[in-house]
Amino acid sequence: MKNPGPFIFFTLLFSSLLLKAQKIEKLHQYVNPLIGTEKMGHTYPGATVPFGAVQLSPETDTISYELKGKYNGEVYKYCAGYRYEDKTIVGFSSTHFSGTGHSDLGDFLIMPTVGSLQLNPGTASHPESGYRSRFSHQNEKAEAGYYKVKLNDYNILAELTATSRVGVHRYTFPKSDQSHVILDLTAGIYNYDGKNVWTYVRVENNNTITGYRQTNGWARTRTVYFAMKFSKPFKSYGQKNYDGIQVYKGFWRKFDQTKNFPEVAGKNLKMYFDFDTNESEAIEIKLAISPVSQVNALENLEKETGNLSFDQIKTKAQEDWNKELNKIVIKGSETDKINFYTAMYHTFINPTIYMDINGEYKGLDQNIHKAEGFTNYTTFSLWDTYRALHPFFNIIQPKRNNDMVKSMMAHYNQFSMKMLPIWSHYANDNWCMSGYHSVSVVADAIIKGNYEGDPKEALKACVETANKRNYEGIGQYIDLGYIPSEQSGTSVSNTLEYAYDDWAIAQLAQHLGETDIYNQFIKRSENWKNNFDKTIGFMRPRLADGSFKKDFDVLSTHGQGFIEGNSWNYSFFVPQNPNELIKMMGGNKKFVSKLDELFTMHLPDEFFADTEDITREGIIGGYVHGNEPAHHVAYLYNWAGQPWKAQAQIRHILDMQYKATPDGLGGNDDTGQMSAWYILSSLGFYPVAPGSEDYSIGSPAIDHAILNLENGKTFEIEAINQSPQNVYVQKILLNGKEIKNFTLKHSEIMDGGKLTFYMGSRTKR
Repeated sequence: MKNPGPFIFFTLLFSSLLLKAQKIEKLHQYVNPLIGTEKMGHTYPGATVPFGAVQLSPETDTISYELKGKYNGEVYKYCAGYRYEDKTIVGFSSTHFSGTGHSDLGDFLIMPTVGSLQLNPGTASHPESGYRSRFSHQNEKAEAGYYKVKLNDYNILAELTATSRVGVHRYTFPKSDQSHVILDLTAGIYNYDGKNVWTYVRVENNNTITGYRQTNGWARTRTVYFAMKFSKPFKSYGQKNYDGIQVYKGFWRKFDQTKNFPEVAGKNLKMYFDFDTNESEAIEIKLAISPVSQVNALENLEKETGNLSFDQIKTKAQEDWNKELNKIVIKGSETDKINFYTAMYHTFINPTIYMDINGEYKGLDQNIHKAEGFTNYTTFSLWDTYRALHPFFNIIQPKRNNDMVKSMMAHYNQFSMKMLPIWSHYANDNWCMSGYHSVSVVADAIIKGNYEGDPKEALKACVETANKRNYEGIGQYIDLGYIPSEQSGTSVSNTLEYAYDDWAIAQLAQHLGETDIYNQFIKRSENWKNNFDKTIGFMRPRLADGSFKKDFDVLSTHGQGFIEGNSWNYSFFVPQNPNELIKMMGGNKKFVSKLDELFTMHLPDEFFADTEDITREGIIGGYVHGNEPAHHVAYLYNWAGQPWKAQAQIRHILDMQYKATPDGLGGNDDTGQMSAWYILSSLGFYPVAPGSEDYSIGSPAIDHAILNLENGKTFEIEAINQSPQNVYVQKILLNGKEIKNFTLKHSEIMDGGKLTFYMGSRTKR
């Protein structure tokens, strides 16, 4: 060979690419989507890709939101549609929330059946009375990007996978001349009479249908379009309209629309499609969704799946998951890896992509917009996720988080009320929970150098949102420095959360050199003091005349001025100024004593009488980990001079609240906040006050981790001698230099390097 240069070059290039390919570990094998599907977890086990618009999963019952004209408490168990304890499946729908305490969605429920056609779902106690089927967990498997289950009553194997905008079903039938696929357009999560505003279906040909569903639920105005394609032509089809008595029927009554009629519409439609099937014959169904049009849904279907088979799409979905999961590669026990990578999986489910493959989406103004230069997202459960999920994204998913902030700014610009989102949901704000925590996410991203838009425009949006006087007591908060108890049942928690958000705005203003705005909002950030009763050492509701509420119980969660918590937990909610809180509580010694009591006290049973989403499984002493307001509290020991107590409590929380079992989550995952807490705390640090560059150091629970950052650098974490017994930090080195203040900066992580913990079984004082 006269000139081996090119040969050697391409050989080396191929070897390099092969080496890089080998570095992508198959971490999806550690993901168990069934974790958190029992009790309070409210997660779902179905198939999705990272941040996918489609989140395809089984439904295990059809509980109505309403019972005898009132709220039906049983519906709360079905926020995600799936309950591990249930014995039947009613079908597989395309959209879900992961771990929320309220719900919606459950669009386009599909159920395969064999035998006599039934269009009602039946009941759990008598599944044979409808189209539902019994199933067993022994014949169920859930992975990242894939789900399968045997429908015992029909001898049908159901399998699910997905792309970003397309849910892909594969149903393997027995031999039958009575095989059916039901499309139930009345089904949904948190359903009630009147939730469906309108549905429309058009049969394009003998294997393709399109349509839309418009609902009025948690999202007030929501229309989802779909395109559905079968791998095999159906031999016949039909529909039943469940609208009830309708006086005016128009002249469509000239036709028999119940059988083989290509265009139907109504509030409550159910479609069915008939097939002849051979033994073990598989029928694949691809169902794409769009927020814009049926044409866009068809385009999403063709461009994302085309002629790809189910197995090819499943392989691609799991490759996508492995790419995302490999952003952090850890060493630890098998259980550690299952917990860690399932937590990463949960954090990468939401927020969800909200635009078609051509960039179009419907905005809050109900007009069609196009995302230029960014991916538009929705599903912002901000009361939860500002705490740890978005800070986690600023480390591991900075490009996506940049796009999420741009999505929030699009929300603001399109919204008639000119506010950043409170809880963004399909071109709606559903106004769930308190605070205006989008300002925390915006400030945190900009301060950490992770926003490509106009930061001063973002600051303007934050200020305008925080000054919306007619929203949930903001006017009184501005005028009085607190929200009077007579005016709001959540007066104290609102005041505390506004004060933190105002601090975040102040940090952003300071970062941008806007001194007047900084001075205004740093002063407002001290309003928490107005609800602190020094005589008892707790946060307490205050009346309009300035006096404190007389009938007050620090343990109760009902009628005491707090949302999803009590005064014991909320009294520590001053993440922006722990030093001042410690001072007001009497200094380090008294503060530590109070923290100790929080983690060791016993709550009486009556504490749970008025709570829907707080159970004993999510509580350690009086500390409620299953809800978010106290997620930073264990780290406050660092400010009080006893970091070893933070280390012990953090490891205790990790051990008690996160287990690799269906009931392994102690509370709602809340679109990834619980899981983000687990990931960051397992790595050894946590963002006590997003909007600051600082992370508070705790106790790492994994032996080793490599963070593969988007900027091409790596940040390595090693915990020497870490074990269930060795939870105490003896020494911390950052790139060989000792850290003594238990603080790690965001820039230090993003610059790459190595953080080394030396662990032991004894406290280091």
